[in-house]
Amino acid sequence: MTAPALEKPVTPARLTKEPAPAAPAPVPEPADPGTGTTPARRRFLQAAWAVSLLAALTLGFVGYLFTLSHLQEKHFQSTAYKTFRDQLGRAVAPTGAAADGDPVALLDIPAIGLHRAVVVEGTTGRDLMRGPGHRRDTALPGQSGVSVVFGRGASFGAPFADLSKLRVGDKIEATTGQGRFTYTVNVYGDGDHPISDPARNRLVLVTGDSSWIPGSTALIGARLDGDPEVNPGGRPATVPYDKALAADKSALAALQLWSLGLLGAVVAALVLARVWHRSAAYLSLAPVIGALLWAVYENAAALLPNLY
Repeated sequence: MTAPALEKPVTPARLTKEPAPAAPAPVPEPADPGTGTTPARRRFLQAAWAVSLLAALTLGFVGYLFTLSHLQEKHFQSTAYKTFRDQLGRAVAPTGAAADGDPVALLDIPAIGLHRAVVVEGTTGRDLMRGPGHRRDTALPGQSGVSVVFGRGASFGAPFADLSKLRVGDKIEATTGQGRFTYTVNVYGDGDHPISDPARNRLVLVTGDSSWIPGSTALIGARLDGDPEVNPGGRPATVPYDKALAADKSALAALQLWSLGLLGAVVAALVLARVWHRSAAYLSLAPVIGALLWAVYENAAALLPNLY
């Protein structure tokens, strides 16, 4: 009979755990041989460029609203003033219904420094890009009845930016094809409290209640000094975009088309830069891109409240 085998003695070496095998080192993403950047870095750079481009476009739009739009309005006012002065000299200035954007009156408000502002027909966002706008369904200044004039308070020259500074007794002068007329400020109102004045022959000036995005309207009422001229009537009805604080939604389709044109011009510039001299390609298409960008900004501005 054999004796049972004795267990092998446990040595200190057997109590020690064997070291785990080292994890394999991560394999780095291969770099692009052309640019020397990895895919992850390339994605990061693309996202950074997209955010930077969006920020640049937004800042450009803000700059357009508060700088370039004023120059645009000033240019139109200069041209419209010459046209209207010529019409006054030939006694052919409109006294009844007129086409959208046509000059119909001159407005002077010395108390707020407004001089020879050309009032155009219509109160849509596009009309008010040209200057103060006459609401098409009301009398012209100086005629019997109530005449209503809208004006922007922040962009496109902001002709009515200081309208709230007018005080009772201040004078407003209007010139039309029927002569020169003076109004005296006598009452105030806003979107929640419309002007109530029993006087038949009045002028109402309307603008936004804020120099930022307006939420309501500010109204200034003035009575005609002296007798009115004949109102020929026959004026067209308003359209939805004529209302105070309305956005010209018809500009949305144009905005989309101009945006596609801008994108196409940018792509064309990038492609041309690959096959031609880069600086020459960018310089040759810069005027086209600038003009398209201006059109995009103008149509985007038309989607803002018309009194902004």
